[in-house]
Amino acid sequence: MTNRDAPLPGPETSAAVPSTTAITPPVYDVVIIGGGAAGLSAAVVLGRARRSVLVIDDGKPRNAPAAGVHSFLTRDGLSPGDLVRLGQEEARSYGVTIVSGRAADTRRSPRGFTVCLENGTTASGRRLLVATGLVDELPAVPGLSERWGRDVLHCPYCHGWEVRDQAIGILGTGPRSVHQALLFRQWSPNITLVLHGAMLAADGTISEDQGPTEAEWEQLAARGISVVIGPVAALDIRNDALTGVRLAGGHLIPLDALVVGPVFTARTRFLTGLGLGSTPHPMGAGSRLETDDSGRVLSDGSVVAGVWAAGNSTNLMAQVVVAAAAGLGVATAINAELIQEELESAVALYRRPFSAAAEAQNSDAHLGDRRHGIWAPVQAINNREGNN
Repeated sequence: MTNRDAPLPGPETSAAVPSTTAITPPVYDVVIIGGGAAGLSAAVVLGRARRSVLVIDDGKPRNAPAAGVHSFLTRDGLSPGDLVRLGQEEARSYGVTIVSGRAADTRRSPRGFTVCLENGTTASGRRLLVATGLVDELPAVPGLSERWGRDVLHCPYCHGWEVRDQAIGILGTGPRSVHQALLFRQWSPNITLVLHGAMLAADGTISEDQGPTEAEWEQLAARGISVVIGPVAALDIRNDALTGVRLAGGHLIPLDALVVGPVFTARTRFLTGLGLGSTPHPMGAGSRLETDDSGRVLSDGSVVAGVWAAGNSTNLMAQVVVAAAAGLGVATAINAELIQEELESAVALYRRPFSAAAEAQNSDAHLGDRRHGIWAPVQAINNREGNN
C-alpha cells in the first residue's frame, strides 16, 4: 500500500500519524465532512455517545476574515480561529479523530460510504454528515472581496452593533437590497442605498422590474434613507479602511461600511458520486442541500439513506450559534438511527441458534476491527469446520 492509498487514522490511532500499514481501512460510525461550528458540535455529541467519529476539514472557514463571532452566548467576540481551535480540543477529548484535507468524491460502499480526499487518502463510515458550509459569491466590484468580513458586510445581527451610528451604504444589486436598507436602519440613521447591477437598466436608469416599487420608495423616504443611482465602479480605501464607494461617473459617496447581498452557494461538489447536489433556495438566496426536519438529505423529495447535513450547507441564513445547534440535533438523530440499526441486528442474531459461526458474525458486526479475546479461536474453529 502506498502512502497515497493509505487509509486515514482509525478510531484508536493518532490523527497526527496516519497508519500506512493497515490491511483494511477502519470504518467509522460517522464521517463528518466540515469542521466548523456544525461539524464540531456534532462530533462532540457523537463522541460523548461513544461513537467512532472522523472529522475532515480543510482549515478554511467561511467566517475567517471576521474579527469575531457574535450573538453566541458566552462566546461573543471570540475569533473564528479560536472557536475552531477550542472546538477541536473539545472533540478530541471525547475520542474524535480530526484530519486536515478536502473531500473530492464520495461513494457508497458495502459498509456505508467511502470519502476520497484530494490527496488520495480515503475514509469509510457507516453514516455521512455534510457540514461543509457555503461559499459567498460577491458582486464583481473591484476591492470588494478584500474588505469582506471587515467593513464590507451582509448580516446586521453579525456586525450591526460594530457599525452602529456610522455611515452605512447598501450595494443595491436586486430587490432584496431594499429590505437590507430598511433592516440596517435599525442600527444607524445614516443609510444610503446605492442602486447597482440588476437595479439599473441598460441605459443607466432605474430598472422598472428590479428597482424599488412605489410602496418601497415611500418606505425609504419615511425612514430617511438616501438613494443614489450608481453603478459603483470601485471602493475607496485609505489607511486600510473603507472611506466610500466611487461611482462610474467619478463621484465619491463617503461611507464607513458597505452592505452587500452575496449569492450563497453550498459546498456540495464532492457529493456527485452519490448523485447529489445543491438545489435553488426558495427565497432566491442561492443554493443549498435540501433536508427534512431531522437533517436527512433529500433528493427529489426522497430521503437519501445514511446522508445527513447540518449548518450553512442546508440553512444558508444560519449564524454560528444556529449552525452549532443544528449539529447537535443532527448528531442525536444519527445516533438514534445507529442504535436502531444495531438493535435490529442484535435481535436477529439473538433469534438464531448458537453456533461458532453466529458468534463470529456477531463479533464482527458489533466490534469490527476492535474485536479481541475469544474471536481468534472462534475463527480458527470456523475455518476447521468450513463455516466461513
